[in-house]
Amino acid sequence: MGEATQKAQNARRAVAAMARLNSSARNKALEALAQALLEKTDYLVIENAKDVEAARTQGIAEPLIDRLLLTPERLEGISSALRELALEKDPLDEVVEGRTLYNGIQLRQIRVPLGVVAMIYEARPNVTADAAGLCLKTGNACLLRGGSIASHSNTAMTKVLYEAGRAASLPEYWLQSIETTSREAATELMQLQGLVDVLIPRGPASLIQSTIENSKVPVIETGAGNCHLYVHEDARSEIIVPILINGKTQRPGVCNAIESVLIDECIAKRELPSMLEALFEAKVLVHGDELTAQTAAQLSGAEQFFVPATEEDWKTEYLDKEISIKCVSGLDEAIERINNFSTKHSESMLSENHAAIKRFFAEVDSAAVYANASTRFTDGGEFGLGAEIGISTQKLHARGPMGLTALTSTKFLLDGDGQIRS
Repeated sequence: MGEATQKAQNARRAVAAMARLNSSARNKALEALAQALLEKTDYLVIENAKDVEAARTQGIAEPLIDRLLLTPERLEGISSALRELALEKDPLDEVVEGRTLYNGIQLRQIRVPLGVVAMIYEARPNVTADAAGLCLKTGNACLLRGGSIASHSNTAMTKVLYEAGRAASLPEYWLQSIETTSREAATELMQLQGLVDVLIPRGPASLIQSTIENSKVPVIETGAGNCHLYVHEDARSEIIVPILINGKTQRPGVCNAIESVLIDECIAKRELPSMLEALFEAKVLVHGDELTAQTAAQLSGAEQFFVPATEEDWKTEYLDKEISIKCVSGLDEAIERINNFSTKHSESMLSENHAAIKRFFAEVDSAAVYANASTRFTDGGEFGLGAEIGISTQKLHARGPMGLTALTSTKFLLDGDGQIRS
């Protein structure tokens, strides 16, 4: 029996005890977890530094190291998020529907925990705390399998959170981390149908696709983010560059960063120079089509920060200071290209044309669709959902940022008085 199976069995034993916890007990435990992160900040930063040093030695790209890094300020933010989660409305036992049937039976549909929630993720130790907190708030047992790049960070954070939870009277095995980082351990976890109720992958497209293809456990797909910015012919000029630079450079290594830009040909000569100048100044490598190349050739910085685009670029999630730019004939082509090349995550259109925006909203098939705003807002906290377990790009069960209700299911309770069916 492998580590994944053993810990999944342990988690299954914790399910009933987690479901019995009342809202007050769960919120008290969340406060204890938040306080523990602050009290153990020095320990967590030291353990994280081991991972960061190893990552730099391996030549890991800086945006990924940024995801990996834990600082006292970031830990304070993670702690605050747990405290805010304790203040959120309790989703459990919420009556989704209630009515009296024709035969006098009283029917209620209520929210209940999923059971054992497992996550596979890579260089994001903050996910350890987010997942633990969300699972605790929703009465689920939590089973985590982080990547080797963050092994010291994840192990240390799991230990701190687990011990704080146990001191706050949470059941044994309420939170566990699979410390074996081999691919075999991940594959083993994917096969544990019946022990694990749902598996949520967070990471690059390769990890997500591998999980979908190999898992026997139901998967909530948290897709990669090839997010588009479409600059329509009726876009307001003064907002184009600020939204473009914010969406690409504020945190280039996250899934809601802009990766692809489409711009109407009829305004390209007017708007592209300022867009390219801003990107070059921000040291963003631009992969551009022929019209973009003609504009770039007239600008300082092109020799260092511009390359011709290939077909592969239109579907690439760079997760770095790189972006693709394509000039399009208009709204029809923009919508078609987005639906063909995006990962169904987040797309934004810049326009003052309300009819065009209405079509963009209706026809773009992604989880979050914006007008005149940065895609960087696709986030559970920004949407007012509290912490999030991930951003779903699928259509069943949950879509978009997944907050508390995404970690619940429902069941029907029926109160009778002796009724039998004839």
